[in-house]
Amino acid sequence: MKTVNKIAVITSGGDAPGMNACIRSVVRTAINEGLTIFGISGGYKGLVEGELIPLSRRSVSNIIQKGGTFLKTSRSESFYHKSGRRRAADTLKEWDIDGTIVIGGDGSFHGAHAISVEFGVKVIGIPATIDNDIYGTDITIGYDTAIGTALDLIDKIRDTAASHDRLFIVEVMGRQSGFIALEVGICGGAEEILVPETKVTMEDLGKMVKTWSRAGKTSSLVVVAEGDELGNAHSIAQAMKEKYNIDSHVCVLGHTQRGGSPTATDRLLASRLGYYAVIALKDGKSDIMVGWQNNSITYIPLLETWEKKKPLDAELMKIYRILST
Repeated sequence: MKTVNKIAVITSGGDAPGMNACIRSVVRTAINEGLTIFGISGGYKGLVEGELIPLSRRSVSNIIQKGGTFLKTSRSESFYHKSGRRRAADTLKEWDIDGTIVIGGDGSFHGAHAISVEFGVKVIGIPATIDNDIYGTDITIGYDTAIGTALDLIDKIRDTAASHDRLFIVEVMGRQSGFIALEVGICGGAEEILVPETKVTMEDLGKMVKTWSRAGKTSSLVVVAEGDELGNAHSIAQAMKEKYNIDSHVCVLGHTQRGGSPTATDRLLASRLGYYAVIALKDGKSDIMVGWQNNSITYIPLLETWEKKKPLDAELMKIYRILST
């Protein structure tokens, strides 16, 4: 087994609160283990173009509390192609990099797995996405902060909805999963939660709204994940008006959910996963994700992180139905 001497860290895909805390953990753990550490600036695009910078303990001072990623991130069209990944692998070889830690989500892990299989690059993935949709970990970096941000905004919308006797449809992030919608919907007291994992028809929703009105509700809140099969919040509101003459107001929380200072939970998770990712590289592991399940570290093959589906909490779904009626 080749000794690991130089490693690199990269943040890829959508940013998530806690990425900086994770970079900090990776850098300081690597230095503590006697390794030389480089940061890749600009995600996979930066890797393809050779944008590497040496990092020290001081490079990551005063960033644990900051949202986003100081290494920057981007989408790389060239990395989707094998020729682009070859250039990325060549960059790592030119810099004598022995292993790379990729902090990101589903798409980032696809890229990490591909470059590992095709060119023998040693990679360790760390799950960082506000969607929390990565199989093999109970929670991803950024999720807890995003929940808090979304809930704070929904509480404010509730105040307006109650003051004006209105129905609000609030759209949160979640293209393929409803983790954010389910949790903030329960915590925000939503009357209905629409997620990609369950099927609710427009007819069902129309009947629900009318039932709420008959029950004496003067204001109501529907939380919808952006990837729900009924469509986004605007299309749902339009259909409700056209089919049932029900007026509603729309609020799309959008990218506000990605920003902000990470919570203590996200900082702690990022610090843990960053540490164990470095240790995993030193131990010769590769093509895996470092996850957190049942209050302990787990190592999951990168392939499984997207081939297997992470289910919504069935108990929470049951609880929400009881509490929303």
